[in-house]
Amino acid sequence: MSPANAARRAAIGFQGGQVLSLRLSEEQLTSLRQTLREGHERWQEVEAADGAVLIDIGQVVYLRVESDEHRVGF
Repeated sequence: MSPANAARRAAIGFQGGQVLSLRLSEEQLTSLRQTLREGHERWQEVEAADGAVLIDIGQVVYLRVESDEHRVGF
């Protein structure tokens, strides 16, 4: 994957405490953020690195996206 198309880890928190962890492209993150801000749509399909997910926008309480910083782990 090129840096422009690199997937970023995101966690979507829902009412009730459930959390969905996904790897999303910048394009998908931008679209999801815009939909969450506007709140006009009830459902949005998100194409993650490992498959599509249909999200009830009305149930989302937060979106956490990891930074672009690269880490070296041992």
